[in-house]
Amino acid sequence: MSKLPNIASSIFTVMSKMAAEYNAINLSQGFPNFPVDERLTAIVARLAKENVHQYLPMSGYPPLLLKTARLVEKSYHRIIQPETELLITAGATQAIFTTIQALVKTNDEVVILDPSYDCYVVPVLLCNAKPVRVNLNDDYTPNWERIKNAFSAKTKMIIINNPHNPTGKIWTPSDFLALETLLEKYPEVIVLSDEVYEFITFEHQHISVHSRPKLHNRSVVVSSFGKSFHVTGWKVGYLVASESLMKEIKKVHQFLVFCVNSICQVAISEYLDLVSLEELGTFYQEKRDYFRKLLKNSRFKLMPCEGTYFQVASYAAISDEDDVSFCKRLITDYGVAAIPISTFYADGKDLKLLRFCFAKDNATLEEAANRLCGV
Repeated sequence: MSKLPNIASSIFTVMSKMAAEYNAINLSQGFPNFPVDERLTAIVARLAKENVHQYLPMSGYPPLLLKTARLVEKSYHRIIQPETELLITAGATQAIFTTIQALVKTNDEVVILDPSYDCYVVPVLLCNAKPVRVNLNDDYTPNWERIKNAFSAKTKMIIINNPHNPTGKIWTPSDFLALETLLEKYPEVIVLSDEVYEFITFEHQHISVHSRPKLHNRSVVVSSFGKSFHVTGWKVGYLVASESLMKEIKKVHQFLVFCVNSICQVAISEYLDLVSLEELGTFYQEKRDYFRKLLKNSRFKLMPCEGTYFQVASYAAISDEDDVSFCKRLITDYGVAAIPISTFYADGKDLKLLRFCFAKDNATLEEAANRLCGV
């Protein structure tokens, strides 16, 4: 008997498979297609001939831990102890899975804000716990009345995603004040904050849980070097948590992966001395603005994009089809793959929206936009 009887193939797998079958431009999965920084590839090439191929310490490569702690301090003015409050993970997905497995028990409840990324629910189910899905407002701001009503004596965790995938929405100070006020009534609830797009924000600055001292002792913050450095296939992320929470997380981590790819950790550690993550938002804002300009004369209505490298668009003026059917037809008839937003909702809420990834080279964006303008 299946432990996950209601879980099918991820929509990302489905759409990418169709994109390959129909030779479509793949704007569905969130990965860049432009070259990695030559400084980083040069480091990897050199390290391949050095003695960096064996197991590293379970928590991570010590110089990388130290530099990551400095990055957190520089970015958010939060001082963390690299030995006890920081863990290098095999990507952000493993960080999220490990955290939930370590901290959530049978019959606990975990509040998840929809539309939500699909890796949140499964580890909750595998804990024999209950995901409590709460829809955001239609403009993707948190509905604090609904969230408050979703809490109970069984609530163990709330998962937040900021900047938000799939919508590109970022939280405001008032959102964090509302969260902190709510959590005062539930002192045992843990915040799992997925912040993998933290350095990809535009007009408004990203606000991190790191910058909210009231949340430090009861939060786990997940980040991604893969997203920040355009090396998603390396699957290297990290998480920050208080020492008491980290002790439990490391118990699971050591038996799940033990340690993370050694050459990648050493390479990232060296690369951090050469690169400024402050430039990432500007880089992707240019991508966003260029893609939006290319689609200006299309029949798609572009939604606001405050962060991430995803652009949500409405096709309501084009078709009455459900979003999954429309996305499939977009592949078969027009050669462009996107992601339907309804698949991020537990109730399948369909607002006739889809998500494009604009982390692509300009030639790809131009050809994709040319096809989309013909829809």
